[in-house]
Amino acid sequence: MRISIITICFNRSKTIEASIKSVLNQDYPNIEYIIIDGNSTDGTKEIISAYGNRITKYVSEKDKGMYDAINKGLQLATGDVIGLMHSDDTFYDNQVVSKIVKAFQQQSEIDGLYANGIYTTNDKEERLVRNRIGGAFDYKKIKKGWLPLHPTVYLKKACFEKYGLYNLDFKIASDTEFLLRYLYKHKIKMHYLNSYVVKMKMGGLSTDYKRAFEVLLEDYKIYQSHQINPVLAVFQKKLLAVKQYLKK
Repeated sequence: MRISIITICFNRSKTIEASIKSVLNQDYPNIEYIIIDGNSTDGTKEIISAYGNRITKYVSEKDKGMYDAINKGLQLATGDVIGLMHSDDTFYDNQVVSKIVKAFQQQSEIDGLYANGIYTTNDKEERLVRNRIGGAFDYKKIKKGWLPLHPTVYLKKACFEKYGLYNLDFKIASDTEFLLRYLYKHKIKMHYLNSYVVKMKMGGLSTDYKRAFEVLLEDYKIYQSHQINPVLAVFQKKLLAVKQYLKK
């Protein structure tokens, strides 16, 4: 089984190397690693180039934002299963991809899986800020604001071909629309892998408190477009997040 992992980045010279190493250090051998860079100007491109042919596919050009970059990566991916590794995140350990592959092999009927992840401080200490436990899958929970942690989601390539890419109408929360479309609208078959997959740094688009209102507004529109009560869903989504901080 071939696994495609996509990293998108723009001016991430301080963090991109750690992300690259966490992918290249995985103990699973059959990984297609794709990096899509938005034409960085801070040294990011030089760091990526230093890894040469260890990166399967590399594109550096201007894009229309992070979700446009992800879509470019998805269109290049040839793996049986596809997942994301953001440029300021790392895998939880070196056995993550092996565990994901094993889950797909043991349950060949599933379309995708999700797992657990943690948010850490954006410093050398990497102190735990938020513990994100996926929990058993249940369609009813989605209407109450629950969604799996986006970077822990791995899907078969056939799903992208059937249900489409990320919606570029949403600049910050397109992952919410994507997950609702796949999990709620099309009801793809998901499996919960009860294992930690990713370490995420606080400060990305979706965790930037300065843009919290923009996220809320996009989430509201997205839930509304899927005929889910947007007030209830958005409120409960934020309440779930608060509980994750408390249970860290």
